Amino acid sequence: MDEKPYGEVFLINKPYQWTSFDVVKKVRNALKIKKVGHAGTLDPLATGLLIICAGKKTKSINDFMGQEKEYTGTFVLGKTTESFDLEQEVKEVADPSHLSLEDIQVACKKFSGDIMQVPPTHSAIKKDGKRVYESARKGIDVKLEPRPVQVSTFEITRCELPEIDFRIVCSKGTYIRSLARDLGEELKVGAYMSALTRTRIGDFHLKDAEEVLDLVEKIKAEKEAKG
Repeated sequence: MDEKPYGEVFLINKPYQWTSFDVVKKVRNALKIKKVGHAGTLDPLATGLLIICAGKKTKSINDFMGQEKEYTGTFVLGKTTESFDLEQEVKEVADPSHLSLEDIQVACKKFSGDIMQVPPTHSAIKKDGKRVYESARKGIDVKLEPRPVQVSTFEITRCELPEIDFRIVCSKGTYIRSLARDLGEELKVGAYMSALTRTRIGDFHLKDAEEVLDLVEKIKAEKEAKG
């Protein structure tokens, strides 16, 4: 009989408006074990690839988190929000209709390669022991220092102003919302992120991921079959 410690890695397509912890909780309850975690948070309004590690595989979480990420999504030019996504109220900034695709591509190049990036204040980063989004939601001003990140690809795949679609390949710790903010500031029209999907982490692809509720049913069925 095989008595090796249990360990498994699941690739999940995180649903819209679910937190990454919501997914962990569903899998943990289905497996009926405590050691379940995810390798890299996705914001509730983002979708896409979430790697869930269970049992002894939780030791690999940091390895997965350190791998290159790929995202696709949409930025809206001419408007912005405090969180640079749709969690906060959208505000008008400036008319972007004068911008050409070339203008936008030139601006994108300034945020490609090895760059210093300031994380958004509406993020889960801890400062003085608190998540900075908790302070931001209370209207408390939090100053975050720039961090080195690498953006190896920042391409525009559709340009229908005010919307632009993008594909970004980047290192661990890169905030796509910060790229929206910085691009909007560079173009002097403001910007926010209206959609985001993580399509890849290292060699793991979204196309190979399962829907979380389908996975939960599969886990339950396997448990029942084993008795």
